[in-house]
Amino acid sequence: MMLLVVGGVVLAGFILLYMLSPIVSPKPMSIAGSHVLITGGSSGIGLSVAIEAAKLGANVTLLARDTTRLAVAKSAVEKVIKDVNSQRVVCISCDLTKDYSEVEKVIRQAEQMIGPVDMLVNCAGTSISRSFTDTSPADFRWLMEANYLGSVYATKAVLPGMKERQHGRIVFTSSQAGQLGLYGYTAYSASKFALRGLAESLQMEVKPYNIHVTLSFPPDTDTPGYQEENKQKPRETTLISEAAGLFQPDKVASTLLHDAIHGRFVSYLGMDGWMLATLTCGMSPVTSLWEATQQVLLMGIFRLVSLGYLCQFDKIVKTCKSERDKEAKAR
Repeated sequence: MMLLVVGGVVLAGFILLYMLSPIVSPKPMSIAGSHVLITGGSSGIGLSVAIEAAKLGANVTLLARDTTRLAVAKSAVEKVIKDVNSQRVVCISCDLTKDYSEVEKVIRQAEQMIGPVDMLVNCAGTSISRSFTDTSPADFRWLMEANYLGSVYATKAVLPGMKERQHGRIVFTSSQAGQLGLYGYTAYSASKFALRGLAESLQMEVKPYNIHVTLSFPPDTDTPGYQEENKQKPRETTLISEAAGLFQPDKVASTLLHDAIHGRFVSYLGMDGWMLATLTCGMSPVTSLWEATQQVLLMGIFRLVSLGYLCQFDKIVKTCKSERDKEAKAR
């Protein structure tokens, strides 16, 4: 009897929530003819986002440092544009980490060529996978500059125009390592966790201006950066990361772009991504009442599942340490 009463109260609570909730899903953005600016657009997820946006009719600007890669990327994007008579693809070389005034300058240049930026996709970034002991202070600084400050600078440059027009989308590309800390990612995770604080705070500021922020949490993705990271990745990190699998950049890009167009705050892929997004939602913005309902109902269950993962991760770290100790004694 008591269970029936509790169940009835819970059900009534959800009915009331659906009737009175102020949560309203944002209206989808029309991307055809819009200006989509992508940092780190010369390769990896950034290039795949550019290709997906071009297929949908957007004008695209790619920002990256390497001029050779930018030229190759421009050719790849131009091959898939929807309307060759109206769409434009612009590439500009820029180091996003060094000087804000330079970042602002190249973004103004892009706007003069194509028009105001309607969607900014911050994809520029890098990764270093080493133990804390083996990660130098310079590495910590470099990752914060590349993964965090680069996104801050580009966002700061486009935001005044978006606020003036009361329209826009801003995407930050974090990582599943920006949702939980893992062995070998003390520097990388910290820089990606920082993006969450930035995205949540910024969304509260810009929501009254009809600007929506999307925070993407890609899993391991088969990009040049990932291949480079694997050359120095600790064995513990490799074994732990295998649990989530490896995704292709075009799949990550299409999901990211779809979620940004629809104004979703969190973007994720796969069952593990869904669980992590639900489990780590905290006080993050909610853009769907159904999403909020899932979080309320599943938080406890997913926490129980996560304990199993954590036990497995701890076992991997302990086993690898034992193996190293044995190797050291055998020398």
